[in-house]
Amino acid sequence: MSSDKDAETRHILDCFRDRLKRIIIVEPLLDLLHFLEPDRKDRIRAKLRVDGDISAAALLIDEILKTQDKGWSRELITALETVGCTNAVNYVLNSPPNPTEEAENDSCVRLIDLMQLSLINMKTGDVCAHCFSQGLLTQEDHENITKATENHGNIKGARVLLRRLVKNEAGWFSKFLQALEDTEHHELVRELRGEPCNKGESMSVETHEFKTVEEGEQMCLAAEKEADSVNSSLLSEDLNSSVDSSVLSVSAENEDVDMYNGKEEEKGDLTEDDDPPASKREIVLRDYQMEVARPALEEKNIIICLPTGSGKTRVAVYITKEHLERKKQMGQPGKVVVLVNKVPLVEQHYKAEFGRFLKHQYSVERVSGASQLKISLPQIIEQNDIIICTAQILENSFAKAKNGDEDGIKLSQFTLMVIDECHHTKKGDVYNHIMIRYLRQKHKNQLLKKQDKSPVPIPQILGLTASPGVGGAMSQQMAEQHILQICANLDAFTIKTKTFEEEEAKTPYKRIARAEERKEDPFGDVIKKIMDEIHTHAGLLPLCEPGTQNYEQWAVQKEQNAAKEENQKVRVCAEHLRHYNEALHQSNTIRMSDAFRFLDKYHNEELKTKSSPDDEGTVTITDTERFLFTLFKDKKAKLQELMGKPEYENNNLAQLKTIILKEFSTREVARGIIFTRTRLSAIALCQWIQENPKFEEVGVSASYLIGGGDQSVVKPMTAAEQKDVLQRFRKGEINLLIATTVAEEGLDIAECNVVIRYCLVTNEVAMIQARGRGRAEDSSYTLVAEAGSGVAERESVNEYREKMMSKAITKVCKMNRADYEKKIREFQIQAIMEEKVKIKKKQQKGMMKESPSKISLSCRQCSVFVCSGENIEIIEKMHHVNVTEQFSKLFTVRENTSLQERLLDYETNGVIACKNCGQQWGSMMLYKSIECPCLHIKNFVVTYGSKKKTFSKWSELPISFTAFDYTQHADLLVEDSEEDMDFD
Repeated sequence: MSSDKDAETRHILDCFRDRLKRIIIVEPLLDLLHFLEPDRKDRIRAKLRVDGDISAAALLIDEILKTQDKGWSRELITALETVGCTNAVNYVLNSPPNPTEEAENDSCVRLIDLMQLSLINMKTGDVCAHCFSQGLLTQEDHENITKATENHGNIKGARVLLRRLVKNEAGWFSKFLQALEDTEHHELVRELRGEPCNKGESMSVETHEFKTVEEGEQMCLAAEKEADSVNSSLLSEDLNSSVDSSVLSVSAENEDVDMYNGKEEEKGDLTEDDDPPASKREIVLRDYQMEVARPALEEKNIIICLPTGSGKTRVAVYITKEHLERKKQMGQPGKVVVLVNKVPLVEQHYKAEFGRFLKHQYSVERVSGASQLKISLPQIIEQNDIIICTAQILENSFAKAKNGDEDGIKLSQFTLMVIDECHHTKKGDVYNHIMIRYLRQKHKNQLLKKQDKSPVPIPQILGLTASPGVGGAMSQQMAEQHILQICANLDAFTIKTKTFEEEEAKTPYKRIARAEERKEDPFGDVIKKIMDEIHTHAGLLPLCEPGTQNYEQWAVQKEQNAAKEENQKVRVCAEHLRHYNEALHQSNTIRMSDAFRFLDKYHNEELKTKSSPDDEGTVTITDTERFLFTLFKDKKAKLQELMGKPEYENNNLAQLKTIILKEFSTREVARGIIFTRTRLSAIALCQWIQENPKFEEVGVSASYLIGGGDQSVVKPMTAAEQKDVLQRFRKGEINLLIATTVAEEGLDIAECNVVIRYCLVTNEVAMIQARGRGRAEDSSYTLVAEAGSGVAERESVNEYREKMMSKAITKVCKMNRADYEKKIREFQIQAIMEEKVKIKKKQQKGMMKESPSKISLSCRQCSVFVCSGENIEIIEKMHHVNVTEQFSKLFTVRENTSLQERLLDYETNGVIACKNCGQQWGSMMLYKSIECPCLHIKNFVVTYGSKKKTFSKWSELPISFTAFDYTQHADLLVEDSEEDMDFD
């Protein structure tokens, strides 16, 4: 008999599935369903946390339908009755309300949804008590709503109350209206009835119950019209789309959207088409998120340390919203700046988080180097409530204000500063420059207070990080000092973190895949023999093994010293050795053919620079260069022969192939990222995967993702190209990314279940960031390393440091308040003093600045004299140009193979190179229609007196160059053009 009842209930559940998933209250119900195994309950709870009530209820129904235990249907009905789901009980017992009653109830639900912005301002505690007394809420409901109100405020409690009310059986609406009347919410009652708000008399609730579907629809439309007039400023962009006739005419059975429960996790992969209207995007925090946010809601400076994918940015959005609302209630101006350290993060934070949740209520704008806004930063700040920008732009503007520039801004203009990836707030970093300004003002304010003077306002600070790291600490005490230092840098009251329960954590399964050491490497041996011949030719004696990072550093140092000494033989040899060293690294990590192509391309390009690009002159080839070109040419055939023998390939690739094929063939849906060290290896690995049919057979679709900064060896990816790849990855068109460390930190990347670090280990912060990319359940994190390479051992060190970091954070959080504040103050005073000394030295250095005429530039490769410093002018305090006629005779212009995007008033058109040796000197820049040869100082040797030195940046050179006089040069051009046009 019991089995018959179970079968009947199973059929009913299946029939009423769409209705039940919207009226079942999942969380308390799970505790009473003993026929479900713990692991099944855990899956449902996880679904509830991530996707909300409706999705969790749908999964619960699926799990119940799979149940084979006898008597489960009776247990289900009892549990539903216990938790107050009487509406659901009626459906499970196959006693649903009649169609008219059901339609009336659906209209009431839609009406509550429509009027939500007005209803959330009710006196939640009073209404909750009356609803409880009328049987609309259970004791547990009452406690949950009260707790939400006490912990998160009246509005949050109201939302929980409304979410619960609409799950009741028909008849709840009139009782709710009565509760509103009893608590003196007369205006809300009138709005819900669709009456004009100026009516003074109170009307009987019973006379306005819905009698027909048509009446219910008319009520909705009347309320819509009323809400539109009352709340037009809030709903102007989204109201029509959220309540149009198509929504009103759709039966509730076909709806699959929880009207009140927003998704709690970060949703960067949503498009505008499937995203809910802005006015309905509720920011719902989980318990642990609210716990870490609490001190910030109390206006304290804090650091939030949560793993990647756990919603740090969502917490920051919530804190921002509460901060601005509090300022508004107090009648004070609120201004929030969100700082990021990468240009792509500006757009990401705007679209996925701050703009998505707050732009319907506040003005949100983003600013970066790639921004097309043609107004100044002070104007943007004045006109907006929330500004998302790169830290360097803000620091530049702070510096302008200090120098009296009207385009400058002050720290006091902000009331909240959110610093993303705040572990970068360390000595020398732009975040730290900004925070030093803050600390200096804070300590000045303390002096002002002692003098009974008004302090200068400074913003509240909110730092976000997934891992502050330990800063290379070798002991637990040093790790604690590092955490304290970061807290001091950010003036943090505390650092808030969360130790996740085992069932909550999304920690990927980790393994180390060790590849066997290469038994034979004839390809590498040929390259090493070439390098040995170069060592002999140049008289060089390296102290480290070729193919290592230490060797690369040695070669770089030799090249720099030789350039200063004008020893062209050693300089050019050192440059070639660097490239052979890179080829060795490639042959050990990717294919031999990739290493060969790299060397072949380098030599072809070098030969091309030595050949005359036009009839302007002949480029000199030295004996050493001829020796180097001949050496490669002689060995080229042997390298080509060896690269065609797969038995000599490194074993890392075979190990990687095995892992990819296993992951993509055993998972129903696989999505992965492979992290590798260099841009070259990312591109080569992508080509290797695309060319191998085995990967295609298991459904692998790969693309690479590399950085956007300028680099001579590989053309960088533009921001648009990066965005396109990530978008295709989110959509599933690409399911495997091969990325450099650009993808480790910050960038919003869709959930992955396969993360591989390929022969790559850096520090514990990068390890945690990369591992955090495995956000999906049942994720794996694999390190591929050759046995004996030391990579696996360094990973173990990082794991140890990660444990040190966790212990250090816990220890700092438990410190005595007085001890903590004393330590923080010591670090801050030390930082301020160091900054003062640094500024003083800089001022002294500035005072000692020599005239530009005292320096001269010579070609780094052939040492030919290029120009004096007095011929150099500076554009926009950044670009160093030489537009003299004498200089124009020394260089030739070649095609720029990686044209930069147009930026502001200038663009780069080509590469300028030495006519004598072909060495690249810089780029030809078009500035307001004037061609300006722009010099890159790294390509020159700078001479001052008898001293010679190389620089990587112009800012390292203590010379003040003359500003570029656009008017003067433009006039000269106009005169020349007029002469050319004068044919008489």
